[in-house]
Amino acid sequence: MYADVIVDISRNELDRTFQYRVPEALADAAVPGASVVVPFGKGRTLSGFIVGLSETPKIDEEKIRDILSVPKEKARVEGELIALAAWMAEHYGSTMNQALKTVLPIKKKEAPKQKKTLVLSMPLEQARAEYTDFVSKKRHSVPKERLFSAILENNAIPWDFAVQKLCVPTAAIRDLEKKCIIRVETARDYRNPVLSDGRAMNRASAIILNEEQEKAYTTFANDYEAGLRKTYLLYGVTGSGKTEVYIRMIEKVLSQGKQAIVLIPEIALTYQTLMRFYSRFGDKVSVIHSRLSAGERSDQFERAAEGEISIMIGPRSALFTPFPDTGIIIIDEEQDGAYKSEQVPRYHARETAEKRAVLAGASLVLGSATPSLEAMKKAREGTYSLLTMAHRVSERPLAEAMVVDMRQELKKGNKSVLSGPLAAALTDRLARNEQSMLFLNRRGMMGFISCRSCGHVLKCPHCDVSLSLHRDGRLHCHYCGYVQENVKACPECGSKYIGSFKAGTEKVEEFLHEKYPSARILRMDADTTKGKEGHEAILSAFANREADILLGTQMIVKGHDFSGVTLMGILAADMSLNASDFRSGERTFDLLTQAAGRAGRGTAPGQVIIQTYQPENYAISAAAAQDYEAFYKEEAAFRSLMKYPPFSHMLQVQLLGADKKRLAAGAEDLYRRMKAADSDLLIMQPVDARIARLSDVYRMAIYVKDDDYERLVAIKDVITKILQTDRSFGVYGMTVFFDFDPMGSF
Repeated sequence: MYADVIVDISRNELDRTFQYRVPEALADAAVPGASVVVPFGKGRTLSGFIVGLSETPKIDEEKIRDILSVPKEKARVEGELIALAAWMAEHYGSTMNQALKTVLPIKKKEAPKQKKTLVLSMPLEQARAEYTDFVSKKRHSVPKERLFSAILENNAIPWDFAVQKLCVPTAAIRDLEKKCIIRVETARDYRNPVLSDGRAMNRASAIILNEEQEKAYTTFANDYEAGLRKTYLLYGVTGSGKTEVYIRMIEKVLSQGKQAIVLIPEIALTYQTLMRFYSRFGDKVSVIHSRLSAGERSDQFERAAEGEISIMIGPRSALFTPFPDTGIIIIDEEQDGAYKSEQVPRYHARETAEKRAVLAGASLVLGSATPSLEAMKKAREGTYSLLTMAHRVSERPLAEAMVVDMRQELKKGNKSVLSGPLAAALTDRLARNEQSMLFLNRRGMMGFISCRSCGHVLKCPHCDVSLSLHRDGRLHCHYCGYVQENVKACPECGSKYIGSFKAGTEKVEEFLHEKYPSARILRMDADTTKGKEGHEAILSAFANREADILLGTQMIVKGHDFSGVTLMGILAADMSLNASDFRSGERTFDLLTQAAGRAGRGTAPGQVIIQTYQPENYAISAAAAQDYEAFYKEEAAFRSLMKYPPFSHMLQVQLLGADKKRLAAGAEDLYRRMKAADSDLLIMQPVDARIARLSDVYRMAIYVKDDDYERLVAIKDVITKILQTDRSFGVYGMTVFFDFDPMGSF
């Protein structure tokens, strides 16, 4: 057996693996992730980690040396994370250093925060005598007197209290310290973002599950007791109580002395999720996300490694929390595209969590009201265990949905952003003092062209995805390279009302203030949530009934639970539907279904109004009915026919260069070499990216499809070898990146 070992991860020149022989005596201990000591160079030994095993030597066997030892004292979690990084580098196409920087993000150790306490350092009676003598002097320091008195009364006080509340200067503290009246004790004080605002949080009582929740939990608990570590898909409609099931699962795992990681897709969900978990688990919970300071992030990972906490909540980076014995990983809203990294390595948290769960011996739970096709396909094939919750808690009905055809609104002369039914519903809710939410998916503005008269969208005749309007004034397909001239009239009905839909949340907010001047309106988008507490401030205000209408982008539609909301208005369902992306139907169905789930979660019934120019589209009609089965059947048939994930795999080879002609020549050369390496593989000719030039860098892509993921990995390795060994290829000045099963167009 041979081991691939990475050594000295701090040095770029050693950013590759070295092969060593595994002695028979070390065979049981030499597993992926294990720490090892190996000979390196002449007379040197280095520590390293095994990142892979094989039975085939990569070089001359006589040149392969033996592993010297497998130290047991090394932390298992470090090896586990490095093994995960090695898998990511191979699986997603990156260097080992890039993967390690993702998995071990805290490279620079932040200065630890210290907590200083002033403590009485002499017997109490002696101190009282010293104090009496001190205050008897006519001219004595009043700040010192305050400090001396406080120390006598409390025996110990925090340094910050003495300086900030008692207004004692540092010189006075040091003077009493020199006289041995007090001493300064220093201890490590971890930054805790959970309690940074100083608010107390009430502890929740034990959770009582309904029949469906109990069945889902019992299945998991029985498997866990039997030593089975599976991947589960918890498919529950909006409001079915998935979070309560997560909490019970975590209680089970914590009782075994293990830890839990809970992933959420959006920072906007952090506050509400954190409150629910903190109310149950208290100080065992912490949070990590990009809005924390470097010191706060560093402290949370250190607290996890030291056993100070047992539950970490956060977006996808929380997956790499260095818990010593992870027992469960939960991915809430697993279908969300935010779980796919846009930075190299372009990993998907779902797949990476599966791998980490295997390395850690943990269970993985994927939760969603609208499971991704990838997850549901695996559940139906038996790879995942399916847990279903088909009803809302307390049997509350799903919100009643209405689809409004905006083509008809236009014919009636209504060119407003609000249809007649939605405007009437808002007026009604304001009169009844009930809350409303309005969703505008600004992310969906991808330049698609649609007709406001008949709803027709211009699509590629070869790929069944919408064409995108580029700056050159022409319409492009981002998958096959098809190009056509823009149109001035609808080719379907001849209407001149054709073009790209452009409306932002800020303009809609202005309109709402004009139409409903007495309404209290909050807007939640990237502009209003820039600050560290931006999301929390808006969500807290709305939860406290300080606003009547919450208008926002997709950050408002996922996971939130506002009992006062009885109306959800979806202003432009077509935005995400017509993005030039084969996942646009799924993304639209997910967003609309999630949005619909925000209404009617309290005692009052809910209503959803969906405004669209394409009411007949299956993604919209299925979302209105909240019928996942109908949507899955249609979407799966489309994906299977077109060989799109998850029924086939796709590799997007991204090519970037400063010179357009050289980039095009390099792309064509690479395409020919790829075809020569595997002529049976479906490799499409190079095409311009959706944004063909960005910051003066030209962009192209080569798409590769195959049923076998490993075959795509193999062609990725071919490209990597060409780039590393063929110096003549450097003439193109081209940079290459890889994106497997991309979540969006490039």
